[in-house]
Amino acid sequence: MSTTTDRPDHPATATEDDRRALRRIQVGWYVNDWANAAFSATVLTVFLGPYLTSVAKAAADADGNVHPLGLSVRAGSYFPYTVSFSVLLSVGAMLLAGTVADRTGRHKELMCGFAYLGATATMGMFFLGGDRYLLGGALLVVANLAYAVSVALSYAYLPGLAAPDERDAVSSKGWAYGYAGGGLLLIANLALFQGHDAFGLTEGTAVRICLASAGLWWALFTVVPMLRLPSRAGVLPGRAAAPVRDEPAAGSLRELGRTVRGMRRHPLTLLYLAAFLCYNDGIQTVVSQASLYGSEELGMDQTSLVTAVLLVQVVAIGGALLLGRIAHRYGAKRTILGSLLGWVVTLALGYFMPAHQPAWFYALACMIGLVLGGSQALSRSLFSHLIPPGKEAEYFSVYKVSDRGTSWMGPLVFGLAYQVTGSYRSAIVSLLVFFVIGFAVLLKVPVRRAIEAVGNPVPERL
Repeated sequence: MSTTTDRPDHPATATEDDRRALRRIQVGWYVNDWANAAFSATVLTVFLGPYLTSVAKAAADADGNVHPLGLSVRAGSYFPYTVSFSVLLSVGAMLLAGTVADRTGRHKELMCGFAYLGATATMGMFFLGGDRYLLGGALLVVANLAYAVSVALSYAYLPGLAAPDERDAVSSKGWAYGYAGGGLLLIANLALFQGHDAFGLTEGTAVRICLASAGLWWALFTVVPMLRLPSRAGVLPGRAAAPVRDEPAAGSLRELGRTVRGMRRHPLTLLYLAAFLCYNDGIQTVVSQASLYGSEELGMDQTSLVTAVLLVQVVAIGGALLLGRIAHRYGAKRTILGSLLGWVVTLALGYFMPAHQPAWFYALACMIGLVLGGSQALSRSLFSHLIPPGKEAEYFSVYKVSDRGTSWMGPLVFGLAYQVTGSYRSAIVSLLVFFVIGFAVLLKVPVRRAIEAVGNPVPERL
């Protein structure tokens, strides 16, 4: 069995100058999470769901339906359906971008390019008002697609940022940076929203400013990873990069087909991926639809919603670091399984939660924050061990199909449950199936054998 120091390009064998350069790269990677988490927190999690729903209701007919692309949709289901649609479009974009990045070595250029496309679309949400639900849907699709591609490419850097036994800690720290950045902007947005009268703003204008601020934040802080990250993911300081072939899109499309077919050679990696795609779709749906559930079913006002999400952000910082420490002692897989049990309990409590009780809603937010950051950070670091070397961006593009803000099965089930029953409680409890199935599948994944199968060194604890 190979050890972590057997690899000549491993950080443990680098000089002190190389290690300092690596820490500089790590900070650039952390700040990338700090930058893009504003979109996830301010836009997807807090403001856009309730606001776009209100815009759709303003445009609805007498039966409460809107008609995008000639389809009849309940105004209350428009936001989750749009999220699902954006993710379905982003799947091909992520796979193609990942393939192009791995073949050309231009991970940073593609990552930052999509980041600025998403930031621009997010800033455009300032113009969302009245009954412009179609504009809101279009901007959401563009922003969420660009966000998905950018973050998938950033994940490709993880295998080269730390030794296998240190990767859980690095991944957890990245998530902590993300929640800190998203939380800091939320504090400013909460102050703006609560004091909108003092600033001479209507409530709707304040929301639109908050939405646009996430795009501005995303654009400004993306400058840091632009300056600090190497163009190619996985290239460590002081080490030469393997040659890449800069081929046209047609060559990348052919390589994408080969990559998708080649994944069948690693069935254990695919089994883990199936487990992740299932349970994390549930996680992401809870996060993206929590504000809608809180406002429409529990009667929470916008201030309570923002406060609750801010609590999630703050608690998730500690949760990510705490579960990272637990994983160091007990292994990532067992820690993730424990966090999924925590999600089941949290979801059940959410279903029975009384309406118009902010204190209970805040307690639920703290429970979500405790398991949110850790379960996602550890899932990301564990998957990084299961990827064949040189295929990081391509595999993480598949992984990103069900990560921050890019789930599609959950919102679809959530929207359908509401469409059929007219109850958001039924919609929220329908998500239990994702956690139960994900737990069962993950339990069957032989992680050590899966890592050995792709030729990577095996960490001491799994």
